[in-house]
Formats: sequence, structure tokens, C-alpha cells
Amino acid sequence: MTLVKICGITRLDDAFNAVEAGADMIGLNFYKKSPRYISVLDATALCHLLKDRYGKRAPLFVGVFVNEVVSNVASTMAKVGLNFAQFSGDESDAMLREMNGRAFKAIQPMNPESATADVDYFGRYFPSDERFPSLLLDAYHPNLRGGTGETASLEVAVRVREAVPRLMLAGGLTPSNVGERIQAIQPWGVDVASGVEGDTVGIKDAKKMTSFVKAVKKA
Repeated sequence: MTLVKICGITRLDDAFNAVEAGADMIGLNFYKKSPRYISVLDATALCHLLKDRYGKRAPLFVGVFVNEVVSNVASTMAKVGLNFAQFSGDESDAMLREMNGRAFKAIQPMNPESATADVDYFGRYFPSDERFPSLLLDAYHPNLRGGTGETASLEVAVRVREAVPRLMLAGGLTPSNVGERIQAIQPWGVDVASGVEGDTVGIKDAKKMTSFVKAVKKA
């Protein structure tokens, strides 16, 4: 069964709706330049309220970080109550090693050759915890760190999926195309942000989240 991460949650109501929709993971973005940024204070309250309400049914919480030092990542994880960290910047394999298996890398390779190089570089420090992806693949963009609404190249996605134990696919996924993408690529999990939003960036649409999860589970 393909797992679902709904990323860029900024409001408590959206978090509740994501859980009710069936999300397996919730992504909280701590990159201040992101339109989906959430403060440590708000994220802490959100995580605690969801854990109190849902108990064992609560989703796993992933913090998204961009070029942050490991000590700050670890401190934020402890304060908020995060399960895992996603590195979405120019982090090195040494940073993954310092995280002791509690972080995975997001990559945006330009082509299959770059994808292979990324897999080779980060592969030594893929998380062993099977609740989380080995690697997240997003669509290539020269300037933006995810959330672009663009889809990852099929050729690149298949290349990465064949090389990693647990690929999480991101990039331009929506309720209408995620089933087709799953069938073509067979990822371990999928990640969505803009594809389940309305007209306002960072504000999730409850119906779209429900439709997205249904489409994933049906694929």
C-alpha cells in the first residue's frame, strides 16, 4: 500500500482534516522563506494536539529543513515532537550521518545521470527505519525547493525507484494524476503540497486531501 505524506501543513484545522483523510505522515516546513512556513511554537502545539486527539492513530510528523545546521534540526525535532527530518537543501551526506538515521534527503535531479549520482552519494545513509522513505524525489527546478507544482521526469523517477528501497515521489501530484503516476512508477510513498490546496498557498482543501488519499489507495 502506497503511503501518503501531506506536506506544508500550516493550520491545525488542516492537520485534523489531513488525518481524517487518511494521511500517514504530515510535513511541517521550517524553512522561513517558504510560503508554507510554520513556526516552532505553532508546530509544537499542532503536534501535541494531534497526538492527544488521535493517540496511536496520529500520523508521523516530518520536519522539512533547508540548509539548517544539525544542532538546530535536532533541537527543533525535540521541541516539536517530530519523528523524522527531511533535508531539502544542499545538505551533505555527512549531515545525514550526524542525524543517526533520523533524516532523509530530498533531491531534485536535472536528469537520470544526476539522479544516479545523488543516489550513490546519499545511499550510505539511507534511513533503516522502514516507516520512512530512503529518499524523496521532487521535480527539478533551478531555484525553488519543492512545492513547485511541476511533475518529476518519468525517466528520472523510474531510475531512482529502481535504485532505492523506499522512494517517496513528490512534484505536481494531484487527486487526478496520482493514480496514474503510482501505476507508472510504483513508489513506496507519495508527497503532496500544492496539489491539495485551493487558491491560497499553504491552505489545504479538505475535499482535495480526501480525494487524493482515496486515489492513492485505489491505485
